[in-house]
Amino acid sequence: MLYWISQHSVQIMIGAAFGLAIFTLLHLVRGLGIRLCRRDKGVTGWATVFGRAIARTGNFFIIMVSVRLVIGYSGAPDMVASTANFLFVIAAVFQAAIWAREIILGVIEHRTVGENGSDSLGSAFGIIRLLVTVTVFAIALIVVLDNLGVNVTGLVAGLGVGGIAIGLAAQGIFSDLFAALSILFDKPFKRGDAIHYDTSGGTVESIGLKTTRLRAATGEERIISNAQLLNKEISNMTRLSRRRVQFLFGVVYQTPPETADRIPAILEEIVKAAGHQFVRAGFQAFSASSLDYQLDFDVKSPALEKQFAARHAVGVAILKRFHAEGIEFAYPTQMSFTAAPDGSAIMPYPEPAPRGAKKPGARRGA
Repeated sequence: MLYWISQHSVQIMIGAAFGLAIFTLLHLVRGLGIRLCRRDKGVTGWATVFGRAIARTGNFFIIMVSVRLVIGYSGAPDMVASTANFLFVIAAVFQAAIWAREIILGVIEHRTVGENGSDSLGSAFGIIRLLVTVTVFAIALIVVLDNLGVNVTGLVAGLGVGGIAIGLAAQGIFSDLFAALSILFDKPFKRGDAIHYDTSGGTVESIGLKTTRLRAATGEERIISNAQLLNKEISNMTRLSRRRVQFLFGVVYQTPPETADRIPAILEEIVKAAGHQFVRAGFQAFSASSLDYQLDFDVKSPALEKQFAARHAVGVAILKRFHAEGIEFAYPTQMSFTAAPDGSAIMPYPEPAPRGAKKPGARRGA
């Protein structure tokens, strides 16, 4: 050792200088990551995600990088070099695992917190953190053992069989967990959105590990598994730019053709006067007792309350205008016709016989 130091003193000093420079540079980079985290406090942006990963750079890794540079420049003895390489491999692999863990968790947290300001997964995020940590460090351990010359084939096979067994035993939980992650990354809805699926719906209150909880308009809490929810067609009512209102009504058959032809224009005037967007209006069908019309118009707001108020206002305006125009709304009616024995129509009934007149076919009493 002393011989090596005496013979390679210049190389050792050069390596030490480079090692000190790298040591200082890595400390500065770690300090930058810490400052990024402090600057974006309370906000999970991309700067915070990578800043948090950089800030988790360990002193042992920084020291081993510096030592590895010194050993490389100074031509150290085999025993020293192999020991330094062994420690460097351990430090580098586990440091890479820490960085990967922080970035993965940061990406997930960015997707869940970035737009909502709070953790959409709630307590489920703790389970995700545990699963990511176990997976990443298990891979890191296998890589370290493989670099140390250990035969990890049996270990990998055992972990694979054990993973399959655990997956089969908890496939329902993992299915809902991955469905929760799909919701967070694909974002068909988020907490606070009003959604409809099948014949149910409500406002999303939380997206959990296994279930999504909604608050129905009638007040009760509805709970549905994440996997089952994603298998349904979901309507996100919060993302509407406008709401469509449709009226179906009928007028009597006695309506003059000229008036019937003017009804769509009358409806358009009513909708525009109310400040809404007219879409279409027109004759729809000849029904049993009415001439049917359809009116479609849009309310320029996603709010259900405004749609409700607009439907009321336009409906009342149609009623007033039709009364003023003399247009009658139809209701179910039926007309009866009286026929003579030979099939000819009698309008509406045969005239009553005079009082005291003898009915045809009547016999005179004794």
